[in-house]
Amino acid sequence: MEETLITCRNLSFSYDNVTVVQELNFCVDSGDYLCIVGENGAGKSTLMKGILGLKQPSEGEIIYSGNLKKNEIGYLPQQTNMQRDFPASVYEAVISGCLNKHRFSPFYSKEDKLKVSDIMNKLGITDIKDHCYRELSGGQQQRVLLARALCATEKVLLLDEPVTGLDPAVTIDMYHLISQINNDLGITIIMISHDIQSACRYASKILHVNKKQVFFGSTEDYIKSGASNRFLDNDK
Repeated sequence: MEETLITCRNLSFSYDNVTVVQELNFCVDSGDYLCIVGENGAGKSTLMKGILGLKQPSEGEIIYSGNLKKNEIGYLPQQTNMQRDFPASVYEAVISGCLNKHRFSPFYSKEDKLKVSDIMNKLGITDIKDHCYRELSGGQQQRVLLARALCATEKVLLLDEPVTGLDPAVTIDMYHLISQINNDLGITIIMISHDIQSACRYASKILHVNKKQVFFGSTEDYIKSGASNRFLDNDK
């Protein structure tokens, strides 16, 4: 049964008393595939930091329900050059996603190791588990980071521009993989994307922000709305 996991009410965020995004009202239900879209500087990344508990709202509130806790949200950030050069094995990178729930304990349980094995198998990276992360292709690295994020959650996965820098074929593969995680594993997806056409192809809901909320609702309604006209050819 569908339940609401995250509710944002009258939400605003500021830096140095300057409001960067305001008047956000939306909810995320279990099983959603929500894409947060908008131009650069629209407030998308700030909102994601707020959902993760890394940035406090200047107004409004974020309510977590359905027994969801902030530290149970898996997160795939945009990669930096330093992260791409991470000198660890694939297995070490993936299992480190389990650390968040252990707090100060550096040890992994048998349950952790079984979960890592299952996730790596589902994402098709078991055969490279002993490879060095920094020697992988961009697409392989993203699969590893996706597996790492899945180790931290069984409910919600936040993805920040997960296909940036990938070639077209690998990009399509990554979108299909994310859809499988949503459909087959039942993981709720919240994704920041500048690629509105792909967002409309894969997501079930769209949140369009441009300093404030432009649209929130089903992808079907978004395509019909005036909010999408600048980015989609709605005459086709």
